[in-house]
This record gives sequence, structure tokens and C-alpha cells, in this order.
Amino acid sequence: MTAPILQLDRLERRYDQAGSPLEILRGADFCLMAGQSAALVAPSGAGKSTLLHIAGLLEKPDSGEVFIAGEATVGMSDAARTTLRRGEIGFVYQFHHLLPEFSALENIMLPQMIGGLSRREASERAMQLLHYLGLSARASHRPSELSGGEQQRVAIARAVANGPRLLLADEPTGNLDPKTADHVFAALEAIVRATGLATLIATHNMELAARMDRRVTLHEGLLVEFD
Repeated sequence: MTAPILQLDRLERRYDQAGSPLEILRGADFCLMAGQSAALVAPSGAGKSTLLHIAGLLEKPDSGEVFIAGEATVGMSDAARTTLRRGEIGFVYQFHHLLPEFSALENIMLPQMIGGLSRREASERAMQLLHYLGLSARASHRPSELSGGEQQRVAIARAVANGPRLLLADEPTGNLDPKTADHVFAALEAIVRATGLATLIATHNMELAARMDRRVTLHEGLLVEFD
């Protein structure tokens, strides 16, 4: 049987708040298979970002395990986690975090070159992604010369440039007007369908969440599926 791309097993996470523990996760379980998309819908402060950080190997749980494509990660060294994250996980945030001094094309090339591709190979793949997302004509533009929706589509292209198996997104359309948000989400959907990515997206937008394969929420520190 094929292993899930992402498996969260009995995750616990708490923070110290004014001398008393604040429990965010209390034994959370979750599985996501290749090609599946899931919306994480929960109020602000419920722990969505914490969960994404743990799933993306940016933060360790207090207990429990995170499996990426069947590989246990909590006991890995920081260097091994970084290597795994760089190759297998893409991130999209509410703010695009594109490097302002580089063009759209160069922003997508950089993670590929860090991963070992030649400049020519990285450029070719970056142009393919820009073309796929309808941004070929914007390749030489810097982030400040792009609209908000264009910036987020470039950020999506950058997130998938290294061919990850898991895509994590934290309110990727949160700063956009409804029409632009819909356009960006359609681009994200197209990339997911074309590549077979496993995708977990935190969002407040129930219309966008309804378009995904699954919907989950955080309730009393557990991940609960709902229709």
C-alpha cells in the first residue's frame, strides 16, 4: 500500500503562556495522499499556523511523529530535516515573500539552482511554470511591478519549482480581493491537478474550501473532518 505523502501521528504541542501551558494540539492525527487537496478551516488562534509549521518541518511537536512519504522526521537532525524540506515540501504564504531585487523568472529559478540545477535548466523550468500560470509576459518584471494576484501566482510557481510532493499554504489568498483570490486559487488548483501534489491549505474562505477534496478543522486540539 502506498504511504501517505503527509501523516501526522498523535501530535501534541503546547506553549508556555504567563507560566501556564497553552495546549494547541492534543493528539492530532491526519493523513494526506498524493493528489489530494485539503482545506484547514479554523478560527484565528486555533493553531492553523502551528500545525502547518510542524507539518512543514519548521517546528517540532512536543510529542508525536510527522511522516513525509513514509519517512519519520521528528528524530532527524536539523540538517536532514532541511534537506528533506527543501526537496519534498513547497510553501505559499499570505504574503508572497518574493525577493524584490530579482525578476519573476529569477525568483523561480533560485530554489532550483540551490537544489543543484544549472542556470539553463532552472530558467527553462521557470519559464514553463510562468507559461502554465499565464505569466510568460511578466517574466522579466520585478515583484513591485506585478499585481497582487500576479505576485501570488509567481509565489506558487516558486513553491512547486523543485517538484515537491507536498504543498502547504497559509491563507494564500488572504490579502486579495474576491475576484483575484478566485483567479489565484484556480491557478493553484491547476498546478495541484497537473502534478499530483498533496496539498494542505489553511483558509478562512469557505467558497474556496468547498472546491477542495477534503475539509478539516481544529477542535480541542484535534483535527476533525467535516463536509
